[in-house]
Amino acid sequence: MFRISKQYLEGQLVKNKGFFMLWCFVASFGAYFSMYAFRKPFSAGLFDEGDDLFIASKAFFIIAQVMGYMCSKFIGIKVISELKGKHRVIFIISLIVFSEIALLFFAWSPLHLKFIFLFMNGLPLGMVWGIVFSFLEGRKVTEFIASGLCISAIISSGFLKSFGRYFIEILGVNEYWMPVLIGLVFIPFFLFFVWMLWLIPPPLAEDIALKKKRVPMMKKDRRRFLKKYKIGILMLVASYAMLSIFRDFRDNFSVEIWAEMNANADFSVFLETETVVGIVVVLCMGLFTIFKNNANGLIATYLIIALGFLLIISSTLFFESNYISPYTWMIASGIGLYLSYVPFQVVIYEKLIAWLNEKGNAGFLMYLSDSTGYLFAVSILTFTEFLSWEIDWLDFIIKTAYLTGILGVVQLVISFVYFMKRDTKTKSIILSPYENN
Repeated sequence: MFRISKQYLEGQLVKNKGFFMLWCFVASFGAYFSMYAFRKPFSAGLFDEGDDLFIASKAFFIIAQVMGYMCSKFIGIKVISELKGKHRVIFIISLIVFSEIALLFFAWSPLHLKFIFLFMNGLPLGMVWGIVFSFLEGRKVTEFIASGLCISAIISSGFLKSFGRYFIEILGVNEYWMPVLIGLVFIPFFLFFVWMLWLIPPPLAEDIALKKKRVPMMKKDRRRFLKKYKIGILMLVASYAMLSIFRDFRDNFSVEIWAEMNANADFSVFLETETVVGIVVVLCMGLFTIFKNNANGLIATYLIIALGFLLIISSTLFFESNYISPYTWMIASGIGLYLSYVPFQVVIYEKLIAWLNEKGNAGFLMYLSDSTGYLFAVSILTFTEFLSWEIDWLDFIIKTAYLTGILGVVQLVISFVYFMKRDTKTKSIILSPYENN
């Protein structure tokens, strides 16, 4: 019965484009949403029991987990870019099991050792994105189906913070045990969505004709690619790093930011604001499917990312001038953030590889960008904490918003000019909207 069902589903995924797109979107959304259930719930805790012990403070817990996550991104530069399809399923399940065991030891261990297990919890999770994306890249509709990955990151963050606070405030669960219990709840869901990913067929001939065949990139391939396009890639990586810093601090300290803006805000506010952001962004991502020409799609991607940066700047300016409420600002700045962040993760490198006509995969470039972003985020957080600075998180996030928007736009423009000048054939390609490559 299972064999027949599997064959039937695979046949429908090949024949029915609408069913294929829906299946892939749900699978990527669900798998990545479930991954966040093993990473984000702990940030809903206050962990003030260890205030007099720095290594047991919430800030240090965040540093420990993000350092593990950052290391995972650096490991992923090699592992994800070289990963073969036959190893995907067992590898992604192993990563989640390792992460859940680390949460169990986080709950069990003495206060002064808990940070070690949060580091271990973050260590495998940074590679989950690359595995999920490897099931989806190199297709005509990758930009839409892979947006489920990033939309889940937006919505899951708010949902899991609210869920975590529900466990603590309503169910009375100890905040150290709350993360591992939420992980247990999500394991069956995670396995189901991985099964959905496993059934996705490989790219068709028409996908390969448009997006090029995606292949593993060995060390020499990665070096050659970076040497060839170093200036353009450097600017993109720097621009994405700014977004990562802003996103990470906005996400990890949203409880503290809301406490400053509105001490009476209900814990459901995280879910409400991020859900609105997610819906708006996923509708925008659907627009990318109309671009069949790689050059036009690449230009549109640059424009949308720039629009996101500008929205971060303008919404923050309006908030500081009291033209909009905190609630509106969190939604508007969130939309701006993810209008830039999501296309970076699932569109720009996908389009760039196809337009440059290079053999490789987008996972390599994404992990290069991600690891750099997390390196800077961890460095800033560690620096401020070890200097014992008293951080006003609302003021910090406002200043970070301005810096992210301004530097992000400048770096994006430099990258755009570089790539548009890189190939003299680009102009003729842009003027021929019916050309696929």
